[in-house]
Amino acid sequence: MSHTTLISKLFEINAIKFGEFKLKTGSLSPIYIDLRVTISYPDVLKMVAEAMWDKVKNLEFDIICGVPYTALPIATAISLEHNKPMIMRRKEVKDYGTRKAIEGAFQPGQHVLVVEDLVTSGSSVFETIEPLELEQLKVKDIVVLLDREQGGKENINSRGCNLHSVLTMSVLLDTLRNEKKIDQAMFDKVQEYIKSTQVKK
Repeated sequence: MSHTTLISKLFEINAIKFGEFKLKTGSLSPIYIDLRVTISYPDVLKMVAEAMWDKVKNLEFDIICGVPYTALPIATAISLEHNKPMIMRRKEVKDYGTRKAIEGAFQPGQHVLVVEDLVTSGSSVFETIEPLELEQLKVKDIVVLLDREQGGKENINSRGCNLHSVLTMSVLLDTLRNEKKIDQAMFDKVQEYIKSTQVKK
């Protein structure tokens, strides 16, 4: 499956939006990628999961863990299709029952592949890695559909982990412009925003 097909499908189901959106980092972005909508389109969810699996199928890992909440359906799709055990990080640890931060069966020392929808600064990835490491699980690889190219990859690399992305924002924008889904003005606007918000080296 080509990147063009995947990007066109995501655009069709309104998973790629243009306007003004406040991100977790606090900045206002002219583009928003909302992969939550893929749960209503099983064929597109499967395409996303397969594209991400293709990036990591040759890596060594024992378990996968999706970053809550958007990446959980993607991680589940990968787990089911490729028979890979999955664990889940609780976003809120309950004060009753087992009070676990990590749900599922695992052993200390196992390698976990972290699955995330996209990366901006990398903060949500670290929020998942830390409780995994507290359980003595090892994380060195993270797979995402989209690297927004705003410093997340560098942040993740600086912590000794590898980011594997199916798409970058540059590829996404080029494809949308070439397929006439956006005009040159919107292309330039998003490019300028990405440049201006990159973490300075």
